[in-house]
Amino acid sequence: MLVRPATAGDAAAIAAIYNEGIEDRVATFETSPRSVPEVAGWLDAGLPLLVAEHEGAVAGFARVSPYSDRCVYGGVGEQGVYVARSARGGGIGRALLRELCSAAEEAGLYKLTARILAENAASLALHRACGFREVGVQRRHGRLDGAWRDVVLVERLLGEAAAV
Repeated sequence: MLVRPATAGDAAAIAAIYNEGIEDRVATFETSPRSVPEVAGWLDAGLPLLVAEHEGAVAGFARVSPYSDRCVYGGVGEQGVYVARSARGGGIGRALLRELCSAAEEAGLYKLTARILAENAASLALHRACGFREVGVQRRHGRLDGAWRDVVLVERLLGEAAAV
């Protein structure tokens, strides 16, 4: 397995993996598939976007997006990790999330955070294994297919913030 920065040529594979996550209904509140041009635009954000190659194909991705547009939160990133259905359970998510933490720290971020749907046990376990801690639950954070869903807030401090 190889974890590396994503390129424009990876956009179709990333979109396909993200769209699987949308279809599965345990990874995101999104319900509309993402297009390849939308995903290609993520590369312009200037924040880490990594892919994992397994057996010559992109099998997962991890991404940091801005947490807020307020300058005081400039060092905080919201992250997501998605692994293709066919590649889940083989350590790809763990490799991606660990590398994403390193890339985020190198990019000057001091914290990564995520909101994980409460029933997504695999994602919660992955984040715990990679040093994230659960800091709360937001009840009825949103509706998905008409049903209220809770999210678990997780965070991991990076760099100097982690040393304090």
